Amino acid sequence: MSLTVYRKAHFNAAHRLFREDWSDAKNSQIFGKCSNPNYHGHNYELEVGITGDIDAETGFLIDLKILKDVIYEEVEIPFDHKNLNVEVEAFKNINPTVENIAIEIYNRLTSRLDNRYKVTVKLYETPRNFVVYTG
Repeated sequence: MSLTVYRKAHFNAAHRLFREDWSDAKNSQIFGKCSNPNYHGHNYELEVGITGDIDAETGFLIDLKILKDVIYEEVEIPFDHKNLNVEVEAFKNINPTVENIAIEIYNRLTSRLDNRYKVTVKLYETPRNFVVYTG
């Protein structure tokens, strides 16, 4: 029997959307307020879905304590209260858009979880703006 379990988490982080090879005017035109040279922050809300088959022995799809720990180690510790552009290596050369952040989170989680699971990352940048990434 296949089903999906979810774990929620959150982190607060600052970022700036811009391209160094563009002028300030073009960055402002494309990215608006998100291109503020002094950065800006979001209270990100994360939902991680794990889809697969229930283990007949345990009754679990996945031990949610394991999922909680992986999310904490791979997302909360490296991203929470950080300037993503400056302090997270993955975003030193990639614009930390909500899309790119979701992909980075997905890659971090799937590198730690058994490949029998299908992983879904839903990342809210604001209550009305979010992305879903499934690999």
